[in-house]
Amino acid sequence: MLSFRVHLPCWCFLLMSCLQSLSANNDFFTSIGQMTDLLYTEKDLVTSLKDYIRAEENKLERVKRWADKLDSLTATAMQDPESFLGHPVNAFKLMKRLNTEWGDLESLVLSDTTDGFISNLTIQRQYFPTDADQTGAAKALLRLQDTYRLDANTISTGDLPGVKHKSLMTVEDCYELGKIAYSDVDYYHTELWMAQALKQLDEGEESTLDKVTVLDYLSYAVYQQGDIERALDYTEKLLELDPEHQRAKGNQKYFTFQLEKQKKAAEEEPEKQKDQAKKKKTEKKKPKKKASNQVMPERVKYEMLCRGEGIKLTPRRQSRLFCRYYDNKHNPSFVLSPVKQQDEWDSPYIVRYLDIISDKEIERIKELAKPRLRRATVHDPQTGKLTTAQYRVSKSAWLTGYEDPMIDKINQRIEDLTGLEMDTAEELQVANYGVGGQYEPHFDFGRKDEPDAFKELGTGNRIATWLFYMSDVSAGGATVFPDVGASVWPQKGTAVFWYNLFASGEGDYSTRHAACPVLVGNKWVSNKWIHERGQEWRRPCGLNETE
Repeated sequence: MLSFRVHLPCWCFLLMSCLQSLSANNDFFTSIGQMTDLLYTEKDLVTSLKDYIRAEENKLERVKRWADKLDSLTATAMQDPESFLGHPVNAFKLMKRLNTEWGDLESLVLSDTTDGFISNLTIQRQYFPTDADQTGAAKALLRLQDTYRLDANTISTGDLPGVKHKSLMTVEDCYELGKIAYSDVDYYHTELWMAQALKQLDEGEESTLDKVTVLDYLSYAVYQQGDIERALDYTEKLLELDPEHQRAKGNQKYFTFQLEKQKKAAEEEPEKQKDQAKKKKTEKKKPKKKASNQVMPERVKYEMLCRGEGIKLTPRRQSRLFCRYYDNKHNPSFVLSPVKQQDEWDSPYIVRYLDIISDKEIERIKELAKPRLRRATVHDPQTGKLTTAQYRVSKSAWLTGYEDPMIDKINQRIEDLTGLEMDTAEELQVANYGVGGQYEPHFDFGRKDEPDAFKELGTGNRIATWLFYMSDVSAGGATVFPDVGASVWPQKGTAVFWYNLFASGEGDYSTRHAACPVLVGNKWVSNKWIHERGQEWRRPCGLNETE
């Protein structure tokens, strides 16, 4: 058994401690903020790898000299092996080489000559992103593709709005996305990405993948979507490249049979149509019903708003929205220095405060939150417990006013501007969105069918929401209200505020909102959920249900 001592450099211990804290809950892909630490890790590994390459090159030179020496020796020996070994010194040296020197050479080849780079890498790999992270990031790309109506080539060439660092996808990358979609029985995206991989291969991109493999997936995905003619076309292209491909040969026969069956059915169709026409003539004509107004699905409205499309305010409603300096007459703090306030929407009333949080405060909040970021959770309506969900892709952390005076100061600022009691509000929640990070349409308040939503807090329902935007977002990431058509776009240093409940205490269902997927950029927000208790004298209860 060969053994050698490993000396870990100090940077490795620093990286390991950092990665240990990050990997406590994995899900790297759900937070861009935490993913940035992986870049620093990778940079240090690249530096170490270069040292390793230099050392390996020196080692290979030694191995090459050894090989040249033995090549010359064996060439001489093999001319007359028995005569060569008849010399006792040659026989001894052969025993010595095979028993000792080749063992030394093995140790040299297997040794890690750069202060344990291979061992360091092995140790750190346990803190690296998992298969789940890779799959999560891939699915995020598919989600962005659908939400923002991007074709595969646009994503593959990196031609996205607001990008600073353009990045190209390889054939292998496209194939990987297609395979992940295939594993999810998502043949639509399987087709899109296998077709993109094939396109790049046709354009001459070098790859370890061959067209046969890609065409095999592509033909099956197309067939599963009901297009047998194109499936047959792809299968025949595959067989041109590999005539002995057994699965393709079987598929070719099956697809041909199905097409002939469809053709025969189509030929018989006109006769059936004639018979149906005769029946219609004998039947009494019934008055046609008026087409009912179809309600647009929420998902469609949500994605339209994310793209900046959808419902717009009428000029009359738009004229009722204003910008103003706001001093909150009930609080003297802003009389001498009022804040800039801007109406975003009329019903529900959504207002934005500009320049309401400084860059210094934002950096401090991020600094406090980053080590604590954990996968964001949602309330399970069945169990009432917190759980992770695919429709909320982000990481969050909670900050209290006790741990840092700045947090206490920010909480007081929210109270001064809204006039609402903060003692019964939830702690400041900080969220960072990951690759394609989103939070699909949801309510902040508990509905009547969720009587125990916030029972453990003992502070009643969530009366209002305050949301800080702590970063600009290059593309995507809007806060949208699908029921009414409102879209609020991230703007660093601002905050938006709205009431979730009417003054009567009834829920305002028009406040159902969503955080759109982040297409390009890094989205940081922090929010304060304000509760009913303590607001009795600050926001008196109304008698009318919708007051």
